[in-house]
Amino acid sequence: MNETSLRRSQAVAKGLTYLFLIAGSVLMIFPFVWMILTSLKTLAESMQVPPTILPAKAVFENFTYAVTSLPFVNLYINTILLIFFRVVCAIAFSSMAGYAFAKLKFRGKNLLFGLVLVQMMMPSQIFIIPQYQMLASVSLTNSIFALVFPGIVSAFGTFFLRQSYLGIPNEIGEAAYLDGCNQWQTFTKVMAPLTGNSVAALTIFTAVFAYADLMWPLVVNTDINMMTLSSGLATLKGQFTTNYPVLMAGSLLAMIPMLVLYLFFQKQFVEGIAMTGGK
Repeated sequence: MNETSLRRSQAVAKGLTYLFLIAGSVLMIFPFVWMILTSLKTLAESMQVPPTILPAKAVFENFTYAVTSLPFVNLYINTILLIFFRVVCAIAFSSMAGYAFAKLKFRGKNLLFGLVLVQMMMPSQIFIIPQYQMLASVSLTNSIFALVFPGIVSAFGTFFLRQSYLGIPNEIGEAAYLDGCNQWQTFTKVMAPLTGNSVAALTIFTAVFAYADLMWPLVVNTDINMMTLSSGLATLKGQFTTNYPVLMAGSLLAMIPMLVLYLFFQKQFVEGIAMTGGK
């Protein structure tokens, strides 16, 4: 194959790659664009067959109706508190547990870590009934603590940070011990700071999972003022008919926290996902 044919083949391959990526991007962004356009339609336009893409006239009253139908201020506050406390608990407890499983020797270590892996492999839905019964028995339903409760301990976070601590040479901990550090000082002052990238990735994934959690907030909190954005939006769906423009308008308003979080921590999002994929 001569040089001209090689360049032509490379150009064709590059063009097909870009074409594939563009098609994938369109497929990914189309639901978001459809949501925006639907939020500006009338109810009749949203249910028209065949469907119309552009609204005949933008109807901004859908946003007003969505805001008046739901206590968005309370939903925002509950969602922010849910994300904050789940992230704090995931970082604190998963980091300590991950360090213990990676660097410490104690009886039953493999058995306990096996239980962590079993919990990761099981669907979270099977824990809903026992978790709800635990909270109901102490009258803690319809509370912020009830929202945070399933995320106090993260099996995924424990496994993820254990892998990060395993990548740190044991000689670093031994050097800290020779310098006079006890086990807690070795963990807090030497080992934990070396897992900054992993902690950032865990923070991102925990925040996204907490924001998207729908079933648990619907089960444990029946008071609309104690629901999160995802569970509050679910109440806009009617039993027989649904006002889809209002539902889409509420969905757009509910996306604001994640959009703001992404705009402020865009670099950490990309680095965290890339680093996780590399591991």
